Amino acid sequence: MCGIVGYVGHRQALPVLMDGLSRLSYRGYDSAGIAVMDPQNRIQVRKSRGKLAELEKIVARDSVTGTIGIGHTRWATHGEPSDRNAHPHTDASGSIAVVHNGIIENHEELKMYLKKQGINMSTQTDTEVIAHLIHLMYQGDMVETLVELIRVLEGSYALGILCEQEPEKLYCVRNESPLIIGFCNGAGYIASDIPALLNHTRDVVFLQDREIAILTDNGIQIFDAHGQHVAQNFYHVNWEMSDAEKDGYRHFMLKEIHEQPEALERTINRYCRETNRWLPFTDEEVLSFRKLTIVACGTAYHAGVYAKYVIESLAGIPVETEVASEYRYRNPVVADNELVIAVSQSGETADTLAAVRLAKQKGARVLAVCNVAGSSIVREVGEKNTMYTHAGPEIAVASTKAYLTQTVILLLMAVSMAEIRKTIDPQRLLSLTQSLREIKELTENVLRTEELVQRLANQFFMKKHVFFAGRGLDYALSIEAALKLKEVSYIFSEAYAAGELKHGPLAMMQEGCLVMASVTQPELLEKSLSNLQEITARGAYVVAVTSNLLADRVAVHVNQAIRIPDCDPLVAPLLAAIPMQLFAYYMAVERGCDVDQPRNLAKSVTVE
Repeated sequence: MCGIVGYVGHRQALPVLMDGLSRLSYRGYDSAGIAVMDPQNRIQVRKSRGKLAELEKIVARDSVTGTIGIGHTRWATHGEPSDRNAHPHTDASGSIAVVHNGIIENHEELKMYLKKQGINMSTQTDTEVIAHLIHLMYQGDMVETLVELIRVLEGSYALGILCEQEPEKLYCVRNESPLIIGFCNGAGYIASDIPALLNHTRDVVFLQDREIAILTDNGIQIFDAHGQHVAQNFYHVNWEMSDAEKDGYRHFMLKEIHEQPEALERTINRYCRETNRWLPFTDEEVLSFRKLTIVACGTAYHAGVYAKYVIESLAGIPVETEVASEYRYRNPVVADNELVIAVSQSGETADTLAAVRLAKQKGARVLAVCNVAGSSIVREVGEKNTMYTHAGPEIAVASTKAYLTQTVILLLMAVSMAEIRKTIDPQRLLSLTQSLREIKELTENVLRTEELVQRLANQFFMKKHVFFAGRGLDYALSIEAALKLKEVSYIFSEAYAAGELKHGPLAMMQEGCLVMASVTQPELLEKSLSNLQEITARGAYVVAVTSNLLADRVAVHVNQAIRIPDCDPLVAPLLAAIPMQLFAYYMAVERGCDVDQPRNLAKSVTVE
């Protein structure tokens, strides 16, 4: 959730911190703040409720100088968004400043302890206890203090710390919350995510759980939870700076929708080869799998729903798709020869990470589908058990290109397993592979529907409810399309398997009701047309996304058809997702919503 930045070097810290926070604003935007060590070695704090623009106003009229500092943009967990609860937090003397991402699970117990020491809290946050604890524990050696702090804190945390007694050093520590370190040309940096560092360095260290780091203008030192030195393992980031900028688009979400043809082509070219040897399994292992379980949250979970259909259809392996937050708490039974697939854009999703650890404990083989190298889930399963989506940075909170690259990797996995298990006809394999190799051209073609979708959004943006419906893979698409609309436009939206309409949802169909339907599966066409007739007969307005091949038959039963190119039916839902994404985007724009930073949401859900 929250975004952390830190800097130590020879330049003024404030511009570096503000730039970094602007690149992390997708991680939280309830409040923002900075703390800078001034030339007199006193910590100066500036913070404000609201988005980063409010903090920018404050520092414009009340600036601060100094070459070392920390910054934070908040997604509230403990305490309402307010000036008081904004980070950084300090101890009573103001000599310790802390920024924090995560949740301190034993903060109430720690507050009681601090109260007995005569210390009263001035905020509602769980973070403030950290500053007071450091102040009490500090005896002149901050590494020793942080080793002791690690023993005391329970929960997840990434911390950036300033101490007036050590004014030339920036400290950080992490446990189950991401923190990245960079160093270049006499300057050290910390951040919650890679985009904040791209302007400064491409060589980064992913701090490990319960590790402590000291940054000065001379370099980096890293220690384990016992205070012993550990090696620095640098990772080179290949992302381009332009990937994390809008490049003339009004919003990141629209830019990322338009980046999907290249992202899909990049991902497919990495994995779609003449043989299946890119799979991290031997043929014998693939033949031995008796069950697959996909664990994920949100949009990644919807990619898993799609994968259930295609893996069972092509490879003949039973698949369960599980919401990670439910999987981790229900004591799941792990079968012999079971593969668990964890899907996460960031690789830091707290519930998915916990589900991975649980599956490993129960003896499952675990594979990750992820977009971020060096992330917690990747480290948990290992590089050899990770398939990267190659989507590049995704800044908008509402996922688009990560979703499509996740689905295409899961489809590629299904195809490869089917080929190994000999459950796919050679002609079908050829047809499917051809559609995948043409994915860039196909998706570019779909983006030409943008003007039509924008007109529809202009017509319907005042709707209070929108229903989504589809059968089979179209239902898998519908649940993602409904989520996308509610995320960015705040319109109540719900998806139904079209065959379930008679079991309740038809009661909602009446004059003026808007239904977004997906009809891309030829074998389900007749059933889908019957469902559409049930809806339109009750006066609802139906917009259908369908292929050119089916469009003539679909168009007579709906009010508006959005046509996508013909391709293999398993690829068609990937194409149909794009008009649904554009619809959500333009509905939000028409309603005046903050598309990239929807209320109450943040990009990387690193806490429960």
